[in-house]
Amino acid sequence: MTSNVLSTMNYRLTILGLFVFAGPALAQTPRVAIDAQAFELANGLRVIVHRDTTIPVVTTNIWYHAGSARERPGRTGFAHLFEHIMFEGSRNVPEGRIDEWFEEAGGSPNGSTSRDRTNYFQTFSRNALDMALFIEADRMGFLLDAMSRASVDGQRDVVKNERRQSYDNRPYGLASQILSEHLYPEGHPYRWPVVGYMDDLTRAEYDDVVDFFRRYYAPNNATLAIAGDVDPAETRRLVEKWFGALPRGEPVPELAVETPPLSGETRIALEDRVQLPRLYLTWRSPAAWSEDDAVAAAAARVLGGGKNSRLFRRLVYELQIADDVRVSHGGEKLAGEFDVVATARAGHTLDELLRVIDEEVARLAAEPPTDHELMRVVNQYEVGFLESLESVGAKADRLNYYMFHLGQPNGFQRDLERVQAVTPEAVASFARQWLRPDRRVVLSIVPRGQSTLAASRSRILDAKNMADSPGAR
Repeated sequence: MTSNVLSTMNYRLTILGLFVFAGPALAQTPRVAIDAQAFELANGLRVIVHRDTTIPVVTTNIWYHAGSARERPGRTGFAHLFEHIMFEGSRNVPEGRIDEWFEEAGGSPNGSTSRDRTNYFQTFSRNALDMALFIEADRMGFLLDAMSRASVDGQRDVVKNERRQSYDNRPYGLASQILSEHLYPEGHPYRWPVVGYMDDLTRAEYDDVVDFFRRYYAPNNATLAIAGDVDPAETRRLVEKWFGALPRGEPVPELAVETPPLSGETRIALEDRVQLPRLYLTWRSPAAWSEDDAVAAAAARVLGGGKNSRLFRRLVYELQIADDVRVSHGGEKLAGEFDVVATARAGHTLDELLRVIDEEVARLAAEPPTDHELMRVVNQYEVGFLESLESVGAKADRLNYYMFHLGQPNGFQRDLERVQAVTPEAVASFARQWLRPDRRVVLSIVPRGQSTLAASRSRILDAKNMADSPGAR
């Protein structure tokens, strides 16, 4: 079948310099280029091929643009449920053979689900590429031929048990769900947990699952990245051989969702089976690749990126009122979240931690980081970025990430440059604009019977039926 060429990037993976300390300035700026070819099949499947002959292995990484954000209230958990069902076999791949066949080729198949996408990935011996593409194409095109009500019920029980282990029965496990429910308004697709709610999973009908697959698991809603010791021309031939005849699905429209700003501060507390109280502060922050996305990431590292960060020094070293503190910014398609998480040391309250965190956030807004602080942050990011490129698996996933957010896979240099362009004043401006105390959620998780350790003025949550959707509680 004829395919349409999207683009071809004739660059080789090269590192043309590294940051080194040279007073207040950076001596060199690294440049990264990846040799990748991108093309599109007639059915809409977009394919990215990157050749890396360092070692004789290959990675396949397919993104279906169908994460939990594609669900709706009352029908949550479908995207993650499909992550499990896709390993159950398809028309020409018997149940249990996916793991077996990949293990024989030195691989271990896996998958993950986020709000924005579900992906399936594996790294294996280079001589098994034909088999890997056959498996991916068969479950894309013919999963429903093998899926039964019994297999759906079986995997539903697996997912429900995973929810119990990761959320309901894990110390602090409900934090992310509680924060999302208070960060986003009713009906917003980021409001519910990726794993779904128990009552929604229980109510899911077989026909609902079939409809989700037909709507989102189509070639025109997927991107396939292949990286490793491959011949690009032969790889393209194999992709067209296995995927070319699969039919295009109905167009999947972009999510058009507004995320209004928070109108005030929300303080909530949960008594849980924990030993130490933990404080969570979460603000809405820039979406992935929007303005200030990279600035938000730099601000997170200044505040809590390692033992030399501002909050770690004050809370853990100087005042010794916290056992740990971490700060992160995660930008996704529709919105981002900026999180500060700190665990109190025995004998201290979360109000003590909150006071110091507020002081340091206010200081960042008033006093930009020094050149040295920002240099450390950029260096940390760069080292992690370059180390990730040593793995063909990480490169394949990043190629898919860039294709999803930028519409083309060659975003490596742009990714580095946006971090390198961050200025101290931009970090301070971000803190003033986004990290306002009147636009955040403050969650305290404290040992049972010790609500006095929570941040003051917190509303105590009822932990009963937290596994169910809000409408069922």
